[in-house]
Amino acid sequence: MTVKMPEGWYDITVPLKQGMSYFPTDPVPPKIYRYHDRALGARVTMSMLEIISHTGTHIDAPLHFIPDGSTISDMPLEATIGPARVLEIKDPEKIKVPELEKYNIRKGERILCKTRNSPRTYESETFVEDYVYLDVAAAEYLAIKGIILFGLDNITIGHFKERDNLSKTHQTLLEAGIYILEDCALAGVPPGEYELLCLPLLMYKGDAGPCRAILRPLKK
Repeated sequence: MTVKMPEGWYDITVPLKQGMSYFPTDPVPPKIYRYHDRALGARVTMSMLEIISHTGTHIDAPLHFIPDGSTISDMPLEATIGPARVLEIKDPEKIKVPELEKYNIRKGERILCKTRNSPRTYESETFVEDYVYLDVAAAEYLAIKGIILFGLDNITIGHFKERDNLSKTHQTLLEAGIYILEDCALAGVPPGEYELLCLPLLMYKGDAGPCRAILRPLKK
């Protein structure tokens, strides 16, 4: 699916659709369907979405892993709106500290990591087990650096078969007040600096929220 964008802009949102991939421990697959359709004689066209809050491109709030953590409805808008850097990660297995160190990451940055996941993991109709994920030491490094948002081109930043990694990467970032943007569609996006425009659905006291995420050139 192609959305026409102004020159230099990138839509990094994975579209919600029937048959999209989902995390293997989700209770049910996403269900997205027309329940009224004018093409079939109905008076109006309307769709039904039956999804969990972590479907497609979404923001994780601290509540996702931290009891009594802040929620999507508490999220400051500047967490997901403002300058962002897309970093190209070459490691085929996971994001590690030595590769991040090359980028001179600064306090207050929004960091999106583009890996070999793009576009193979989010364009697949089934969950891809062989994906690049975040190392725990790298999560600790990013927390120490004081970034405000971390994004990855996969539906989760941790490894689904390494439960310790899955928990610790999320907890480390979220406890540091770093919001997590998962399932970024970064294929075709050159590494560099952009303005991120991204807001999750305003789910009251939500642990996460599906969102629309756009990158556009920084204003001079």
